[in-house]
Amino acid sequence: MEAITRQTLSGINPNLSVMKFQTFDAQIADRFTHERMLSRLMTLFGALALLLASVGLYGVTAYTLARRTSEIGIRMALGAERSGVVALILRSAMAQTLIGMAIGVPVAFYSVKLVKSQLYELTTVSGGALGLALGTLLVAACLAGLIPARRAASTDPAQALRAE
Repeated sequence: MEAITRQTLSGINPNLSVMKFQTFDAQIADRFTHERMLSRLMTLFGALALLLASVGLYGVTAYTLARRTSEIGIRMALGAERSGVVALILRSAMAQTLIGMAIGVPVAFYSVKLVKSQLYELTTVSGGALGLALGTLLVAACLAGLIPARRAASTDPAQALRAE
């Protein structure tokens, strides 16, 4: 097809030269390479922020559990079920997450007001995007709290009481 196009153009006007032969889809794709790169970069930064938040919550939860080893041992020695201990620890981790969200959501709304002139066609926070972000953060927080919670619930009460 390229050769036929070149012959047709040289037949119409021999002074015309084809510098670059591209389909229309390729031309459109070339126009948005910068935006696509920025989108991928923002996705990478978002994933990195989610990873840092998850690791931070995991670290805080694991540290808190290390300090409460004897308390958990006493609870388990007195007959607390494993699921009850996991629920206790997950409640604590989710409370920290919800406090962070209670602070972060108003900050997000305020930040959009500050930078809306810099962003293309953005007038307010998208409810769907915010809901997806909050849901993803809740799932990540649940997983980050579940790992130390399961580890704490599986400890032997006698060993936990001897740790102090």
